[in-house]
Amino acid sequence: MPKPLDNDKLTFPILIGDIGGTNARFSILIDAYAEPKQFPSVHTADFSTLDEAIQVTVLDKTSVQPRSALLAIAGPIEGDEIPLTNCDWVVRPRAMIADLGFAEVMVVNDFEAQALAVASLSDEDRAPIGSNNHSPVASRVVLGPGTGLGVAGLVHAQHTWFPVPGEGGHVDIGPRSERDFAIFPHLAPIEGRISAEQLLCGRGIVNIYTAVCLADGVEPKFTIPADITATGLSAADAQAAETISLFVTYLGRLAGDLALIFMARGGVFLSGGISQKIIPALQRPEFRQAFEDKAPHTALMKTIPTFVVTHPLAALSGLAAYARTPANFGLATEGRRWRR
Repeated sequence: MPKPLDNDKLTFPILIGDIGGTNARFSILIDAYAEPKQFPSVHTADFSTLDEAIQVTVLDKTSVQPRSALLAIAGPIEGDEIPLTNCDWVVRPRAMIADLGFAEVMVVNDFEAQALAVASLSDEDRAPIGSNNHSPVASRVVLGPGTGLGVAGLVHAQHTWFPVPGEGGHVDIGPRSERDFAIFPHLAPIEGRISAEQLLCGRGIVNIYTAVCLADGVEPKFTIPADITATGLSAADAQAAETISLFVTYLGRLAGDLALIFMARGGVFLSGGISQKIIPALQRPEFRQAFEDKAPHTALMKTIPTFVVTHPLAALSGLAAYARTPANFGLATEGRRWRR
C-alpha cells in the first residue's frame, strides 16, 4: 500500500512562489540544505497567466528544472481552477503539471505562508514593538494590513506548528473612546457594520483620515494612503497625524484580541509593507497600550511580545522552511496537492 500523500515530501528542486494580486515572487530550492535562488519580482499585470510568468521569468532563466511547485496565493483554494482575489490569474495545477513539466504542485493560502515564516524568524528579521523581544516556542499570530487585512494563527502543539488560516480581518471593530464615538459615525458601514478591514489596510487609512476630517469639519486634503502615512508620521498635518495614531491604536486592540483567542504566548507578528513603513508610530506608546488594555488580563498581555516582520520575502522563507522539513508543520494538503 502506498504511503498517504500527506506524508510524502515534495520532490526537489522545488519552485516556490508567493502570488499576490499585484506582485509575484519566485525562488528555487535545490535541496533541503541550499539557500533559495531568488528571481526578480514579477508584476502580475505584465503577464496574461501565471504559467506564462513562470515560464518567462523563471524557467527560461535557469538550467535548473524544478520537479515540484509550492505556491502561496491570495485567494480561497477550491477545486482544480483557483482564481486569485485581486488579479485575473487563475492557478490551474493540472495544466502546470502537463505544460511546465512539474511532477507535483501544492497550493496554500498566502497567510498560511506568513504563519509558516513566523515559526522561525531570526532576530534580524523582526523588529520588537515594546520592551519584550523574547519569543518563546509557543502559539503565535500573524496580522497583515495591506491591500486587505490578513490574519492567521500558528498553533504549537505536540512539537509541531499548525498554521490556521481564516478571515479574521472581517471581524467587527467598534468605538471605545469618546473620540472614537465622534469619528465612527463618519465611517461607511457595510451591511450595517464596521469590520476591521475597513480600517486596518491601505484604504482603511483613507477611511479613518476622511472620518477624522469630517468630525473636525475640515476638507480632506489627501486620498492616497502613502500621502496620509508620510504626512502623518512627520506630523505636518493634524488630521493625518491623528489618523496614524488611531490606526496603530485600532491595530493594537485587534492584535490583543487575537492574542487572547490563540493564547499567543509566542507573540503577535505584524507583516506586510504598511507595518514596516509605520514602525516609528508602532513604537510609540499607543500600540502597546491598546494591545495590553484587556482587563482582567492586562498582566498576561504585558508578557506577550509583539513584532514587525522585516524579512523582505517572508512568505517565501516560510514556504522554504516547510519544504525543507515538512514534518515540523501540520499543514493540511488534502485538496491542495496535485500529482502527475
